[in-house]
This record gives sequence, structure tokens and C-alpha cells, in this order.
Amino acid sequence: MSETPEANIGLVGHVDHGKTTLTKALSGKWTDEHSEELKKGITIKLGYADISYYRDEDGFSVDGEGEPERSVSLVDAPGHETLMANVLSGAAIMDGAILMVAADEKCPQPQTREHLAALDITGIENIVIVQNKIDLVEKEQVKRNHEQIKEFVEGTVAEDAPVIPVSAQHEVNIDALLEAIDQEVPTPERDEDSKPKMLAARSFDINRPGTEPQNINGGVIGGSLVKGTLEPGDEIEIKPGRKIGEDKWETVGTKVRSIIHGDETVDEAGPGGLLGLETSLDPAMAKSDGLAGNVIGHEGTLPENSERLQVDVELMDRLVGAEDEKEIENIKEHEPLMVNIGTGKSAGVVTQAGDTVELDLKIPVCAEEGDRLAISRQIGSRWRLIGHGKITSIK
Repeated sequence: MSETPEANIGLVGHVDHGKTTLTKALSGKWTDEHSEELKKGITIKLGYADISYYRDEDGFSVDGEGEPERSVSLVDAPGHETLMANVLSGAAIMDGAILMVAADEKCPQPQTREHLAALDITGIENIVIVQNKIDLVEKEQVKRNHEQIKEFVEGTVAEDAPVIPVSAQHEVNIDALLEAIDQEVPTPERDEDSKPKMLAARSFDINRPGTEPQNINGGVIGGSLVKGTLEPGDEIEIKPGRKIGEDKWETVGTKVRSIIHGDETVDEAGPGGLLGLETSLDPAMAKSDGLAGNVIGHEGTLPENSERLQVDVELMDRLVGAEDEKEIENIKEHEPLMVNIGTGKSAGVVTQAGDTVELDLKIPVCAEEGDRLAISRQIGSRWRLIGHGKITSIK
């Protein structure tokens, strides 16, 4: 088995339902590495971990026993209500998802609803539901919670998804979960012949303080290739790039120095799994996710940046994720909206309302006609997901 991940699987769900603990149970890696995440005990930024699982006569495992089956990348998305934009960014690079539901709380919780809506909007249909924390409640409560889960997902994209009871903390029933992942989240067909297009979800400065100038590594960009292949030595461009003035953005050009794919340095990377590009960029530019949300491709192959979009919009019936699920009002002219396209996001103002909406964006996007986007409206102190759309015109 190649150690290169074949698919990206997201972990989504309400805050503190066990996404990060399950990621550790599957991969051995604790993905909450940001200092504020450790302090607050929640996931703020997207976390990544690669796993390889195996099969023998007793079933599936991650302990290296038996025949190697497949390697996949896990994307641990935030569950806190104020971090929905990060969830939508993660969903853009997911081939399937694990929806976490805690057995010790009533289902659904607010972000359980909102994250399921995000999966629906971003077109993710390969879903496994994990009923976590079964070790914390009595058997009858587990059964009641299971009934609540099935009632909640009825009529949704997850209606036929299997529900796997587990204890991530004690690593109970992990074999059954791996079997469900193997069956429900197949490796999709990949386009390796087109020009490469990569969605950047993270970026880093990997140098330790005090590193000598001659030993400094360039900025690292993490994300997923949607199509095509990349090799060390490729000249690439990063769009929309970086802000250089009050209203001006410039494309960033650089060279790929090395590629990490599946915890290995590779000579070529294709679609599937998460990868990291070490570039020739000043590492300060990549520090603290400074390049997250960008699109990466060979020099001269990406669309021009756009600040005006025309979008065919489909609104949800009701607001999800809030205690009071009010009906969603039609989009109005001059109102501000936030859009998520790929791993990028931008705020804009509506210049034309109706079934087709025109938006003037504050931050340009690198997008094409036909691209899907998620739409959020500011309600109270935060942005709430209200629908999705498809770009019909770019200006």
C-alpha cells in the first residue's frame, strides 16, 4: 500500500463532541496545536492528520496488523458556532465526512444542524455518523440518542448514513468505524491530466526562532490538489495573493522547493489527500495562515482575480444552528453577505437582488463560472449560513 493518502475525510459536528479525540484515536496525532486551542480546549483552525488502516481476519485496525488497505487524510474542523467559515473552508477539500454526535447530549445540537447543512451545500454525500461518548451514559440513553439521530437526519443528505457507536476516549468500536469509512467513503476518480489547481487551507513558517539565515526554510502551504499534478521546481502562482494597498491585491509568484504528501517527501503529487508545499517564499508571508484561502496553480494558468460576481442563489427554508430557527428572508439590495468559495472567503455588498444576485466583494476571489459557493448573512453578532449558489458571471 502506498502511504500517500487517497481521500480527504472531514470530522464535523457540535463543539466538544469528540472530533479531535477521535482524530487522535485514529492517527495518534493531537491536532489542536495552536496555543489558543490548547488554552480554550476547542479547535479554532483546521487540523490535519494522515492515517493508514489495515484489514485481517478479525476486521479493520490502525495498528499495522494485517494487509494494508488504504491511507486517508483527516480534516478536523472546528465545532464552535463562531467558526463556521472555517468549517466551510474545510468542507471544500473533503471527499467524505464523519459527523460526530455525542450520546450524552440531546440530538441535534445547534452546530450539528449547521454542519450537516454545510455538508449538503458543499455537495458532500459520503457520510458516516459517529455516536460518540457511549461510555458516559446508560444503555437506554444510547438507544434514545440513536433514535434522535435517525429522526434528525431523515430527509437529509445523511439519511442513509450508518450510525456507529464508539468511545473515542477509550478507542472502543474503532474497527467498526474503519469498516464503515471504507465502505461509505470510496476513493473518487481523480483528474491528473489537467493543469494543477490547489486549494490552500493552511500556511506556516516552520523555522524555529534563532535559525541561521542560511538554514531558513521557505514558507509552507498546506491544502489539497483538486486536479493535476505538482513537482518540485514548478513555478507557481498564488491568487488572489496578498494585499499591497487599500484596495489592491497582487498575485504572488514562487517556486516549489519540496512536497510533503502523506508524511513523505515526494517527487510528484497528485489529487487525493492533503499535502504541504515548501516554497521559496519569505516564511513571514506564510506565517499564521497568511496564505490560507488562496488558489495555487502553474504560473499563468489561473483565472484573473474578480471583485464582482453574479450568482444563482438557492436559500435554505430556515436558519440552522440557532435556537430559534426563523424563516430565512430573501436577499435584499445593499445588504452585506459573506461568501465561501473553495477555501477562500470574502465579504461583499449586494448590488442586485433576486434569484440571481450580484455582489461587489471587498476581497477579490480567484474563481470560475460554475464554481459553487456558500452564502452567510450577519445575524446578531455572527455570520449565519443561509444558502448556496453557483457563479454564472465574473467581472
